[in-house]
Amino acid sequence: MIRPFLVGLGTTFGHMFKKKVAVNYPEQKVPMFPKYRGKQVLMRDENGLEKCVACGLCSAACPADAIYLEAEENDGTVMAGPRYAKVYQIHKTRCIFCGYCEEACPVSAIFMGKDYELAVYSKDDFIWDKDALLVPAPADAKSPGAPVDR
Repeated sequence: MIRPFLVGLGTTFGHMFKKKVAVNYPEQKVPMFPKYRGKQVLMRDENGLEKCVACGLCSAACPADAIYLEAEENDGTVMAGPRYAKVYQIHKTRCIFCGYCEEACPVSAIFMGKDYELAVYSKDDFIWDKDALLVPAPADAKSPGAPVDR
C-alpha cells in the first residue's frame, strides 16, 4: 500500500522540474502535421471565381454521404465553366475527414484545410454551406459579378 504511493510521489517529483510542454492556447497554436485533414475549403481560381464545376464526384466519393450539392447552369458570372454548385453543403456530424472528396475532385476545387477549431454552439451550425466553405476572393481579382474574358 505504501509502495504505490511512493512510486506516484516519485513520478510527480520527477516531472515537476522538467520543461513544460503546454502552450497558451488562444495566443499560441500547435503546428499541424503536414498530412492533417481539417475543415474542407472550396477554392477559387486566379480571377476570384469559384473552381467547383458541380460534377458531383465529391458527393459520390464520400463514404459517409456528408456532401450535398445542386448544380445550376452558369452564365459566366460565378465561375468559368458551364455549371456551378448552386447549393453546396457538408454535414459536419457525418463527415469523417477521410479526404476522398479532395482526391475525387477533377479541378481541385475542394481542399482539406488545417483548421481544427470546429466547435459550435448550435445544432444548426453543424451544416457548412457554400458561404462558410468558400475562401474569400483576393482583393486584386475581378469581382464575382464581372463577366469572364474568354
